[in-house]
Amino acid sequence: MTSPRILIVRLSAIGDTVLSIPVLCALRDHFPHATIGWIVERTSAPMLRGHADLNHLIEVPRGWLKSPRVVWNTVRRLRSIGFDVTLDLQGLTKSSITARLSGARRRLGFTKSDFEGREFSTWINNELVAPTAEHVVERSLELLQPLGIHRPAANFRMPVYEESEAAVVRFIVERGIGAGYAVINTGAGWPSKLWPPERYAAVAAYLGKTRCVPTVVLWSGQQERLVADQIVARAGGYAHLAPQTSLTEVACLARRARLFIGSDTGPLHIAVAVGTPSIGLYGPMPASRCGPYGPKHIALQNAKLPGKLKNRRTADNTTMLAIGVDEVCRAGDDILARPGSSPVIPAPHFRSSVRAK
Repeated sequence: MTSPRILIVRLSAIGDTVLSIPVLCALRDHFPHATIGWIVERTSAPMLRGHADLNHLIEVPRGWLKSPRVVWNTVRRLRSIGFDVTLDLQGLTKSSITARLSGARRRLGFTKSDFEGREFSTWINNELVAPTAEHVVERSLELLQPLGIHRPAANFRMPVYEESEAAVVRFIVERGIGAGYAVINTGAGWPSKLWPPERYAAVAAYLGKTRCVPTVVLWSGQQERLVADQIVARAGGYAHLAPQTSLTEVACLARRARLFIGSDTGPLHIAVAVGTPSIGLYGPMPASRCGPYGPKHIALQNAKLPGKLKNRRTADNTTMLAIGVDEVCRAGDDILARPGSSPVIPAPHFRSSVRAK
């Protein structure tokens, strides 16, 4: 099998989609002539558009299986490509049905566990792998074993989003933070993953006062904007409110930062994927499973929340409150004191990095 046609099925969410990208890279490294597709919901699709290792990106709306017209059009497209193999990285009924609809004879999925192989996926996928690794990146890579790929390196090879780069550079130049900055992401998909804004503000003030590193505060939606405003107001002049940003602009802003701080959510994993040293704040989900992946990052977790995903999702943020400001500041000191910790592109080169339109 030198030129297989392989479909990755990871429909959502943003962070999980990003954490699945090493599977794409490993497939391309092992099968350089393969035809590789990925079916994903449109919310997460921007992270995959333009990826050099991907031949086909099939974007579907949320809840697409409820629309006969969308299902018909999607199935026609999938089957026109003629996939031989599917990789169900999500392990849910909807993802395994998607794999089945592709027409592929080999449908790889996970055996049943707390996080993988859930619902009816083990009945629909026909080659099941029992993961043994702890981190979700390595567990996903284990799904490649039936294809003869064992213990591949985890690479992301994120695209360069040129239009977003230009917008981010303009913001950095306007704010005068080209000498280096940190990024804080305040939001999270679950209330149980939120860390208090006054603590983020204290961290931003510390980085500004002791490290001369200003902070850019990300937000998405009106509620997060209010929280970001609080952080900026309390940070003593050391924090800047980010403009409203797309996912690709988040990636570009993070790529140029010296440090990224946030809880277990999409922007944190985007920062990791583009290579920015990151501090992950963890409570309801185990950092050993879904912490920022790789040795350059730091995961902080002082309390764990047992139980099923539904219980973790609906809990309060008590486990997050176990993380203190001092711990985050010390982690920031650790990262910023490392050799080579400096802006990705010095200020004098910003304007020349924007291509003329």
